[in-house]
Amino acid sequence: MIRVVIADDEPMIRAGLRAVLTTSPDIDVVGEAGDGREAVELARRHRPAVAVLDVRMPGLNGIDAMAELRRAVPDTRVIILTTFGEDDYIMRALGGGAAGFLVKSGEPEELILGVRAVADGAAYLSPKVAARVVAHLAATGADTLAARHAAARDRVGALSPREREVLAFLGGGLSNGQIARRMSVVEGTVKAHVSSILAALGVDNRAAAAVVAHEAGVAVPPSQRQ
Repeated sequence: MIRVVIADDEPMIRAGLRAVLTTSPDIDVVGEAGDGREAVELARRHRPAVAVLDVRMPGLNGIDAMAELRRAVPDTRVIILTTFGEDDYIMRALGGGAAGFLVKSGEPEELILGVRAVADGAAYLSPKVAARVVAHLAATGADTLAARHAAARDRVGALSPREREVLAFLGGGLSNGQIARRMSVVEGTVKAHVSSILAALGVDNRAAAAVVAHEAGVAVPPSQRQ
């Protein structure tokens, strides 16, 4: 059973999140919070596998709550909920080690897929969030979007064929275990490939590597995740 804490300052949003998640028999919502501080306390108490945090909340926002969670409950992985127009928050969350990103306007099934993926050790980027991150990186840098895509392809091209295959699955939101089954190898082999990929790409976490996979156009589409 995947234990989950959800946090959003809007009661109707929290009710919707709970309603979606409780349709899945393998997910148990063990706590609801109206702000980041309460979310941290609930996580300390319940030790959930996943915390779903709205990026903007009063008192302690989702980014700062995530930082406290990583210190207090390091085994709890964080999914950030965002809306369009919050690209700066997404980039801060990406740098802060968020394991997943979802948009509130996304399909309900994405929430369940994201929670399952993150609980299983994967990184999960909503396709809409991935597109926003790539566009935001291009808009805030000197490079054009086309140049960023080319640069990402060059970075990916420096990987070994096996590493590129692993990166494609990682970018599609698959866990190490799922990737291992797809590639017919042991999970430890995939873990070693992931470590090499992060070092080669110069990124700190799976979510950041997933962004590179999306920039390079190699991420496995959602329809091919299973």
